[in-house]
Amino acid sequence: MGNFVQNLESSLRTGFIDRNVSKATTYKPSLLTNNSKENESVLHTLLEELERCQAFIFSVAFITESGLATLKSQLLDLKHKGVRGRILTSTFLQFNQPKVFRELLKISNVEVRVTDLKGFHSKGYIFTHDTHYSLIVGSSNLTAHALKVNYEWNIKLTSHENGEIVHHFNKQFEDVWQESILLTEEWIEEYEAIYAENSEKKAVEQIIEWPASYKPNAIEEALKILPNKMQVAALEEIQQLRNEGKKKGLVISATGTGKTYLSAFDVRRFQPERMLFIVHREQILQKAKDDFQRVLGGRDEEFGILSGSSNHKEAKYVFATIQTLTKDQHLSAFKAEEFDYILIDEVHKAGAKSYQKVMDYFQPEFLMGMTATPERTDDFNIFELFDYNVAYEIRLQEALEEDMLCPFHYFGVTDITHNGALVEDTSLLQHLVVDERVHHIIEKMNYYGHSGQAVKGLIFCSRKDEAKALSTQFNQNGLRTVALTGEDSQEDRMRAVTMLEEGLLDYILTVEIFNEGIDIPCINQVVMLRQTQSSIIFIQQLGRGLRKHEEKEFVTIIDFIGNYKNNYLIPMALSGDKSLNKDRIRRHTKDTSYIKGVSTINFEEVAKKQVFNSIASSQLTALKLLKESYKEVKNRIGRVPLLYDFMVHDSIDPVVLVSQQHHQNYHQFLTKIKENEYDISNEENAVLTMLSTEVLNGKREHEIILLDLLLKNDDITYKEYLEQLIAHDCNVNEAVLKSVERVLDLSFFTQVFRKKYGDQPIVTFKNPSAISFTPFVMRSLKENAYFRDLVVDVLNVAKERTKNYRNDVELTPYEKYTRKDACKLLNWVNDESATVYGYKTKHQTCPIFVTYHKNEEIDARTNYVDEFISPELLSWSTRSNRTLQSEEVKSILYAKENNIDVHVFVKKDDDEGRDFYYLGKANPDREHAKQAVMHNDDGEDLPVVHIPLVMEIPVEYKLYRYIQEGKD
Repeated sequence: MGNFVQNLESSLRTGFIDRNVSKATTYKPSLLTNNSKENESVLHTLLEELERCQAFIFSVAFITESGLATLKSQLLDLKHKGVRGRILTSTFLQFNQPKVFRELLKISNVEVRVTDLKGFHSKGYIFTHDTHYSLIVGSSNLTAHALKVNYEWNIKLTSHENGEIVHHFNKQFEDVWQESILLTEEWIEEYEAIYAENSEKKAVEQIIEWPASYKPNAIEEALKILPNKMQVAALEEIQQLRNEGKKKGLVISATGTGKTYLSAFDVRRFQPERMLFIVHREQILQKAKDDFQRVLGGRDEEFGILSGSSNHKEAKYVFATIQTLTKDQHLSAFKAEEFDYILIDEVHKAGAKSYQKVMDYFQPEFLMGMTATPERTDDFNIFELFDYNVAYEIRLQEALEEDMLCPFHYFGVTDITHNGALVEDTSLLQHLVVDERVHHIIEKMNYYGHSGQAVKGLIFCSRKDEAKALSTQFNQNGLRTVALTGEDSQEDRMRAVTMLEEGLLDYILTVEIFNEGIDIPCINQVVMLRQTQSSIIFIQQLGRGLRKHEEKEFVTIIDFIGNYKNNYLIPMALSGDKSLNKDRIRRHTKDTSYIKGVSTINFEEVAKKQVFNSIASSQLTALKLLKESYKEVKNRIGRVPLLYDFMVHDSIDPVVLVSQQHHQNYHQFLTKIKENEYDISNEENAVLTMLSTEVLNGKREHEIILLDLLLKNDDITYKEYLEQLIAHDCNVNEAVLKSVERVLDLSFFTQVFRKKYGDQPIVTFKNPSAISFTPFVMRSLKENAYFRDLVVDVLNVAKERTKNYRNDVELTPYEKYTRKDACKLLNWVNDESATVYGYKTKHQTCPIFVTYHKNEEIDARTNYVDEFISPELLSWSTRSNRTLQSEEVKSILYAKENNIDVHVFVKKDDDEGRDFYYLGKANPDREHAKQAVMHNDDGEDLPVVHIPLVMEIPVEYKLYRYIQEGKD
């Protein structure tokens, strides 16, 4: 309690008296806003407070379904921990819809009361902790827009339990609470009648409808239909292609972003004599024709369909299925130059012989291809088909940010079979359809709910027999469902879709046949009952619910996560991260703030652990996966890619690509996969390995700047080098300059690494007036263009990666470093990482490395107790056989007096490899340091010292929680 009060007093001083007070703490007052550029939101802090509270109360006038959905997963986890809360809301202005009150009733660990107090307009959130209260008060109601998107001001305060302000808030809350009505189903029915009679229902954001007065023959009316922001940008890019004389263009656009209207707008601009629009399914044709007619105007007879049931091939604008068009009697009816503009929808299917036949036959002035998923697994290169002309590209994240899609709330939930066991790849059918699992699925679908009055859901299953059996089970439990598989006819499929749209069905269960090529905008819940096989399929299935519709505000995605080896694909798919970098994938699991707009990503605790386990056990650096990533980028750009190309196209992290045992530079990788046409000498190979290992990662910009200068000049002066460092705001002192010199002349490294790096300097530091490459490097750069290109490529990647690191300090908080990195970046004379073990004091620094969850088989002599007490306080233990009188212990205890910087590095467990998160500097609390005893495997007592380390900056909460959470 004493420490808390001290920290709180310091926080209040920082927040209200002097912002320059050096000691920052967890409890300082803060302004909470929504800032998409910085991935900051009010919701972020609200979820943090919920996660660590012991109880909570909300007093909010307005609640929406989408706002409540953002908290449902966290509230369920709190229920499992026995944490309860109270929510006070209102009938003010009849803003709150009856359905949101029913959603509140589902949350059994929250008591809800409703006030009819006139003018009730409060927005306050209070959280009870063991030592204090947290308060969030300001402008944000419990709506998704207020918590994630709108311009809001909220203040977060911390109060001692005896603080006057929290007592005042609590009294205000209790006064209204006692006079309020308990939320019950009976009350909701009464409110519903009043709401329907007296209140205009609040309109949800919906898709723009075309004017009801539209006349298909009036071209002037069609011209009033204007493209949206994305379409305007895309049209300019497409026109630019044509201005450059290009005859083909590929548009990559997320499902639901208006590709058909985009193509219609471009046809309107192009004004072809005749146009051909090709699709792969007949049911899409009529809608495509109608959309084009709205945009182009014109007479009905100018728009015709060519399919199995229609033969209007004489129309000006022909909409054809590939199945009909590829037949000789139809294809031969057209001249090769018949159509001056041809569009192919879902063009990723164009590798099929039918498409190739049609494309080889026609010779249009311009060929447009459209797809949401150009990356294929069938070895066909769509990019080559369009001469690598990507006219425009907008993926899921950008489309959400531009508000082009329906927002979604994703919930990763735990799947079970029977007796609480997790579903596995090999689970038997009888285990997948037991009552326990069926009731579990229905419970989750009901709890997480849907937007709109009635559920209109799509359930993806892993197997045909599972889909059919589950449909039967669901129907026996009162749901209206049907199972569809590849065995069902098109007529049966469309009948089921119509029944779903008309409210005659609740769910369609399917096995991948609805991944693409079908448009059901009314879908408000997508359920995934299968393991993720690929990121492409995952996004296709999620995308089934992303089209906007007037009857839904958002779509609920419920992903049942079992014990699957491919669970790591989930955060990869949601974030669009193809880096194969395990650390980045972990970050996208524990911190989902990257998702834009009001959409949210939520994992239940057990499900999250299954994803982390999958990441740890996955073989992301297997040569097969690396080759697939390589081929994808090569297909896209039409040449052997450089490392920098992987960054430009958001593909594999170049560091991952060149840090494997059998290929430690890009030349070695290309040789390994037999894609290399050139050669380099052993000496050049060694230099390239050194640069790929030590410079490519971008962890210090000093070497990058120097090497870049030397590539442009045979030699430079120290003065020129220093000028560039200062221009880049780099930390410049003698220690760091000497460190750079030791790295580039290899004297920093151990003998093993010097041999690996060629055992001769890369850069010569002759005297203050001259720095240059050593003669053999300079000669190689001039004589071997391939080698030079590879060196330049490394530096280009390094320049880009260094943007993740700060220049004004040696180490960037929350980035990851190895022990060798720490030795180098803390400017040690030599790499002593092999003898650092848990910590070492050297050169006025003491890096401390903590593996938080230690391996169970670890020797008891090194199984030290290290534990976070709070984000500010780490209880840390020295090596065994150390006492308070040991010199190395005293050097740490008196670090401040000895001008020694203590740096803390932590990794969750050994599954994270050799890299540690850098958490910042710490101050040892010697007043509370204690000498204790630990027991080794032989039962011998060994002295050890426990030292509290007070972090200079509290650890970021999400990382703090991630590190704390155990594997079980």
